[in-house]
Amino acid sequence: MLRLVIKSWVFVILLSVVSVLQAQETFTFTAIPDQDETRLQERFGKVAAYLEKKLGVPVKYVPVKSYAAAVTAFRNNQVQLAWFGGLSGVRARLLVPGSKAIVQGYEDQFFKTYLIANTKTGLKPSEQFPTDIAGTTFTFGSKGSTSGRLIPEFYIREGLHKSPHKAFKRVGFSGDHSRTISLVQSGTYETGAVNYKVWERELKEGKIDTSKVEVIWSTPEYPDYQWSIRGDVDKKFGKGFEEKVQSALLNMNSPELLSAFPRKSFVTAENDFYKPIEDTARKIGLLD
Repeated sequence: MLRLVIKSWVFVILLSVVSVLQAQETFTFTAIPDQDETRLQERFGKVAAYLEKKLGVPVKYVPVKSYAAAVTAFRNNQVQLAWFGGLSGVRARLLVPGSKAIVQGYEDQFFKTYLIANTKTGLKPSEQFPTDIAGTTFTFGSKGSTSGRLIPEFYIREGLHKSPHKAFKRVGFSGDHSRTISLVQSGTYETGAVNYKVWERELKEGKIDTSKVEVIWSTPEYPDYQWSIRGDVDKKFGKGFEEKVQSALLNMNSPELLSAFPRKSFVTAENDFYKPIEDTARKIGLLD
């Protein structure tokens, strides 16, 4: 009889635990697809495991196919947190009142874009904007990219006094920085714009043949990537949850996780840091 009572209580307890776990909200996040999907899955799967341990709630990384899809997922509350570029972060926060940029990589305070060229063009590295890039075929990254579209387009318009479609023989959008490098290296496009961190990582990994493609110019520094969070997370996950997320991201100091971004460390961010990005986007017509 005693055994039956004990078994009944164990069963009740197990049901209660299962019910609690099922009732727990899952905290979801995404990231702009600025590199190949395999690399992103590897990186952010580890971030999800780290956050789940620190936050005490189930955490899931939700991959998306485009920058626009990342913004849409954030707007629709399909994700509550996102690793955005400067422009995609501005767009998302404008669509979700109360949302905040809370953390950025140390290097994101001083980001750069490289203009790269296939060596057959004869274009050489320069400290000044290379006006002789005009008339080549040119590829940006994603249409919604800060480093792969917004910033290089701004300097192209300033340096050549023309829109890209008038300045170049042909203009494309590769979709991500790794592909931009590949397209210029192969000669599919003669020139392009690439995130300097992706260039430097792929150069270190031996994926770039500098006899075929090289950096010809670097933009001035600007603010870029950041973690942005919806303003209603405390309501959904409990008071102080936003602060817990920020603290967890700031303390994400594992060499393995940092090298996957790659970033030296993470530091605090605020919406106002990205006002220059918003102003530039409005100036060249990428924001209404």
